Amino acid sequence: MKFICIGRNYADHIAELKNERNEDPVVFLKPDTALLRDNEPFYLPDFSKDVHHEVEVLLKINKEGKYIDRQFAPKYYDEVGLGIDFTARDLQARQKAKGLPWEIAKAFNGAAVVGQFVPKTRYPDLGALDFSLQVNGQVRQAGHTSYMLFDFDTIIAYVSQFFTLKKGDIIFTGTPAGVAAVQAGDQLTGYIGQEKFFDFAIK
Repeated sequence: MKFICIGRNYADHIAELKNERNEDPVVFLKPDTALLRDNEPFYLPDFSKDVHHEVEVLLKINKEGKYIDRQFAPKYYDEVGLGIDFTARDLQARQKAKGLPWEIAKAFNGAAVVGQFVPKTRYPDLGALDFSLQVNGQVRQAGHTSYMLFDFDTIIAYVSQFFTLKKGDIIFTGTPAGVAAVQAGDQLTGYIGQEKFFDFAIK
């Protein structure tokens, strides 16, 4: 299993971080060791003083494929979920300033939070999903998949040009604006619509 993550997929998030908008999806990977599931607590790492939450809709790949045409992309996932892409923002900024890769700021242990998955057939329109993150009961991020620069099928078609997708792989589809640092004692709860998908503590 691998995590394929899409960056800069919401214009408001690009603006808040003052990043450049790309013509193609920005792609990075996380290893399976980054997985945090079953509402286990997230322990703040010693190497960062500025770990940010990024709530994202997830796609779970259901069969192997590569060079997938966009029209066939829906056949390669039948479940959607919600998760958190944790980012050590201070570490990422230092790496970017030096022109170095920043995987260590994205792919560390516990940095890929995966909540529950549900059949995609539960939703009549995957391009119209409301999702949100609450921190200590207050909405911190709120997104809508209609605002994605690259939709689910475009993402699958694009990444499959470079990586063979395998059953069980998970795609993080990008985060909306509102990212911010987490603190010990915070409680993070994620929703698609009114349905809770994860609920875990920061320690």
